[in-house]
Amino acid sequence: MAEILSMKNICKSYIMGAEELEVLHNVSLSVEPGEFLSILGPSGSGKSTMMNIIGCLDVPTSGTYHLSGNDINQLNEIELAKVRNKEIGFVFQSFHLLPRMTALQNVELPLIYSGLPHSRRQKLSEDILVRVGLGDKMGNLPNQLSGGQQQRVAIARALVTEPTILLADEPTGALDQKTGAQVMELFEEINRDGKTIIMITHDTGIAQRARRVVNILDGYLTEADSSNW
Repeated sequence: MAEILSMKNICKSYIMGAEELEVLHNVSLSVEPGEFLSILGPSGSGKSTMMNIIGCLDVPTSGTYHLSGNDINQLNEIELAKVRNKEIGFVFQSFHLLPRMTALQNVELPLIYSGLPHSRRQKLSEDILVRVGLGDKMGNLPNQLSGGQQQRVAIARALVTEPTILLADEPTGALDQKTGAQVMELFEEINRDGKTIIMITHDTGIAQRARRVVNILDGYLTEADSSNW
């Protein structure tokens, strides 16, 4: 099966005053279609930098990154934006919903940039909200929804463009344990339907809900040993 994501010897450095700080060290990672991968690491481990590079929000200092056949290192800002819009659906810890828009309007937002007619955008958004269990909340504003419901809206918004990868950054971090478990059940269901998911988390219990776990620590990436769980 062809890889949809391939990173080889990725390094990322930042200039801090007169010093150069290397945050990622020769990271290599491959992801195949349909995988549910968790990247597990504590605060300061480099996992946010890793997420930014996977999501084409940042570029590596050295190494190669291919995503769905695109050589990410060779793309300009406009091309990177197109890749982000087409290939990646983002889910963040803090939801990032627009407060004056309904659930339906929030989900529809990324489709506006694709040039679809309004009726088609609305139908796709309605269908995906039903899919995540919010068919009766389409007209609600974010402040009329629970935290778990807001995250489901965010997941629907990420899925509505049919991205290659669903990239989730600490998706249960702002939720209580019960609600977080419900969101993870939704991720598992979406993955069973064939969607590739990459999840960044510091929570071992959440990470283990994925089918495959890699550890990141001090900028080094290693495969997790499931026999220790």
